[in-house]
Amino acid sequence: MKLTYLGHSAFIFETGSKKCIIDPFIKDNPLCSLKISDLENIDYILVTHGHSDHMGDTVEIAKKYGSTVICNFEISIYLDKYNIKCHSMHIGGSFDFEFGRVKMVPALHGSSILEGNHIIPAGSPCGFIIQSQGKKLYHAGDTGLSMEMSLLKRENIDIALLPVGGNFTMDIDDAIYALELIQPKLVIPMHYNTFPMICCDTQNFEKRAQKICNVRILKPLESMEY
Repeated sequence: MKLTYLGHSAFIFETGSKKCIIDPFIKDNPLCSLKISDLENIDYILVTHGHSDHMGDTVEIAKKYGSTVICNFEISIYLDKYNIKCHSMHIGGSFDFEFGRVKMVPALHGSSILEGNHIIPAGSPCGFIIQSQGKKLYHAGDTGLSMEMSLLKRENIDIALLPVGGNFTMDIDDAIYALELIQPKLVIPMHYNTFPMICCDTQNFEKRAQKICNVRILKPLESMEY
């Protein structure tokens, strides 16, 4: 599997012949120099919640590439007006896709879609556990620290993608505690330094997290294989 960081909470992962993107915040993402036209083919889009820095460019990408969007039921209903193919799920649900098995897990956050001055409720926020080629990837979405994370230890997570920027999500202190609960083999921080409000010292995070598991700080557009 190949994982590419696009900045903020956006990642592309490739497994076999399938390419998927999580929380595709691209055009308005100051950390991402990639353009939607630079993408080759996106088979699936996974959306953790409705906020614009996570649902991002889902509509444009899905229409361009005929992608299937994996999201909660409420977001799938919203996307239906764009004639986008969706696979709706909810917390605790799992499903086998062409690229692997996806489980939707809890996240403590909000979820809404803003159209002009109108706020549309967008169901429960979530994280995803993606199992493919014998590896498990956990994308936490936007979340605060929660005791539900202690249940993830039994999942034997290979890579955890955790928010660390604070204010809207966990900060470094809470992310370190989350690592103690989850016990992944490797952690990659996300959702930081996109805006001044969520700037943080990733070297501090790396130094502390190394006492629990391996750490990889990915730069925007940097890739790794696992």
